[in-house]
Amino acid sequence: MRELQNLYIDGTWTAPVERTVLERTDPASGRPIGRVALDGGADVDRAVTAARSAFAAFAATTPAERTELLETIGAEYARRAEDMALAVTTELGSPLNLSRTLHVPSTQSQFHNAAQALRNMKLVEERGRTWVRREPIGVCALITPWNYPALQPAGKVASALAAGCTTVLKPAQLSPYSAVVLAEVLDAAGIPPGVFNLVMIRGSAVGDVLNAHPEVDMISFTGSGPVSVSVAPTAKRLVTELGGKSPQIVLPDADLDTAVNTAVLYALGNSGQTCGAASRTLVPRERLDEFLTALTTRVQSLKVGDPHAPDTFVGPVVSADQWDTVQGYIHKGIDEGARLVTGGPGKPDLPDTLRGGHFVKPTVFADVTNNMTIAREEIFGPVMSVIAYDSVEDAISAANDSPYGLCGYVTGADSLRARAVAERMRTGYVLINDADFDFNTSWGGYKQSGNGREWADFGIGEYLETKSIVGVTA
Repeated sequence: MRELQNLYIDGTWTAPVERTVLERTDPASGRPIGRVALDGGADVDRAVTAARSAFAAFAATTPAERTELLETIGAEYARRAEDMALAVTTELGSPLNLSRTLHVPSTQSQFHNAAQALRNMKLVEERGRTWVRREPIGVCALITPWNYPALQPAGKVASALAAGCTTVLKPAQLSPYSAVVLAEVLDAAGIPPGVFNLVMIRGSAVGDVLNAHPEVDMISFTGSGPVSVSVAPTAKRLVTELGGKSPQIVLPDADLDTAVNTAVLYALGNSGQTCGAASRTLVPRERLDEFLTALTTRVQSLKVGDPHAPDTFVGPVVSADQWDTVQGYIHKGIDEGARLVTGGPGKPDLPDTLRGGHFVKPTVFADVTNNMTIAREEIFGPVMSVIAYDSVEDAISAANDSPYGLCGYVTGADSLRARAVAERMRTGYVLINDADFDFNTSWGGYKQSGNGREWADFGIGEYLETKSIVGVTA
């Protein structure tokens, strides 16, 4: 049993003033694995006060000093990489191999990428007799989700620190362990007291407590659209990433293996619990049968099971509630007339030790239309919808016919044609063919996928205010 009883406030580990205990269970078995002490408003006030007290001194540090701090954090993070991988697997159920090869490297890169971006950013610009300065906005509340419990906090923290801001991090209550490892990394790297603070508070209380606090200047929130409505309805700066329903357009000339690999990796990886999951696959009608045959063979070969087994590709979803949600969508797909190709309701056949876990059968639906619930709403589970199209124009139209616009995927042999299609997609990020995911560029979406951008110089810019000083003389 892992006990998390303390918060990290003003450079020290301290017990909450108010405490509610939450029991955490193993997503793979359903058995209790630990308890987490959730704090109340008084503890948030302590953290915000510490961040405010530390702001003036940290904002006055030079970009070179903050760059050095970020690089030190990255080096310390590398030393704790295995601890972070185990934390992610424990709380999320992510296959350990995926935690080691995706969750941890993508997180570590955030500190190095922010350092590199800061080296190249121009924070003061002369325009004749006017100086334009970009200055840190102040105290930032960072609210992060459970599905990428290492990457999301690190991306926000790295950008805020690069800008010269002080922070209060509130991770999801389902994923506290990785946030504690991050706090330990920052502490070991010598972050000044008050610059980073970690609180644990129930999600339902976040909006009221942080939005109402007069010393919070900015909120960066990643989570669901309905929850975001309660966060920062005031004049505080609000940066959001609210999920998506991302399309993959398979062009008529696409290589079949590449198309299937993209669909499987980006729709079923992380058990489908990815904001940018390629959950809608648009396929030329004339190639539908061959695509479904190849896709079904691949999906049915995937190992579902113990996250610690080296060959596991699909682990459990994070909780019993999430399992119920995904099952509801699978039943909805069947009820609305989609054709179940593989997978379906219920749990896969697994050993007795895993039957209490929250496992979902990797599921593929065909004959999906773009107005079905499973094609409109974010499922956050290993469920794919395959939609046939008659022309590329129809595919682009269907891809853009969504309230979301976070991510997109294009698969095609002609890279120039694929890029032309990508340029017409109303999404903030597009991957062509089997390109590696780039964590050193902007991340964020159009429409109901949020406002603002994260990562690298794009993310740092969200934490800066712009000031013009007119009438400067030499």
